[in-house]
Amino acid sequence: MTRDLLGYGGRWPDVTWPGGKRLAVSVVVNFEEGSEHQVGDGDARSEPMGEVMSVVPAGVRDQGQEQIFAYGMRAGVWRMLDALDAHAIPATFFACGQAVERSPQVAAEAARRGHEFAVHGWRWRPHADYSDRETEARDLDRCVDAILSATGQQPVGFFCRGGESPWTRDLLRERGFAYTSNGFDDDLPYWDRNGSLPLLVTPYSLDANDMKFFHPNGFVRSREMAEYVADALSVLIAEAERGLPRLLNIGFHLRIAGRPGRFPAFRDTLALLARHKDALWLAQRRDIAAAFAAQVPPA
Repeated sequence: MTRDLLGYGGRWPDVTWPGGKRLAVSVVVNFEEGSEHQVGDGDARSEPMGEVMSVVPAGVRDQGQEQIFAYGMRAGVWRMLDALDAHAIPATFFACGQAVERSPQVAAEAARRGHEFAVHGWRWRPHADYSDRETEARDLDRCVDAILSATGQQPVGFFCRGGESPWTRDLLRERGFAYTSNGFDDDLPYWDRNGSLPLLVTPYSLDANDMKFFHPNGFVRSREMAEYVADALSVLIAEAERGLPRLLNIGFHLRIAGRPGRFPAFRDTLALLARHKDALWLAQRRDIAAAFAAQVPPA
């Protein structure tokens, strides 16, 4: 596939989000815990990225990493769900199928509170490393089934760790997905017309994302992420006031922002968004995709 480095070329479509807003904001919560690679679950190696880089040798069970991930489901998720309720902010949960299968009651509660569930792969792994179409298709269907069984929702969105395979988007088209979020290259959704049918890319971002607490060049104190989001919001609000349609993506993880020392990054970001509600459309990604598609058809 040829890389598109031009995009809209500075001529963005005239999109107005519901309520007459020009800036849409998507809050994403990643629901991955229990789907990461762990030797204790039969994998050849354990996920090395956590509070610290693991020092347990490859092939040896890493109980510390298992517990670091488990914190997200056991404790972090409840703190974060309550904060979303307190600020009346609808979120999209990027959910790995195995994580949902292992903690269906947690997924069901998040759905009961009104949040969208989107496919985040069966395991927390890049889809780019699938070596054949059939295996990826099977795992995609397993994730859909797990989400549907636990939440009652038929997921319409997709995002995987890392990047997609050569077949991912065709598999999504065949299954009637409304959008993929494996795009980090724009401030607005756009249509991928390279397949048999157009597929909407509702881009995501990794900069306003709490995963940067786990990177040495990222956030250290919770206020750093909250201030970063505030800076992004100020730029995009100013552009929206000039009539430019925009989308801001903010990503969180149960085991990261759910920790007390980092929770203020989540809490304060939600409070910031709530204070600016008059200037924003706070929406789930399925609604953002639908609103864009209604105004900018693929043709």
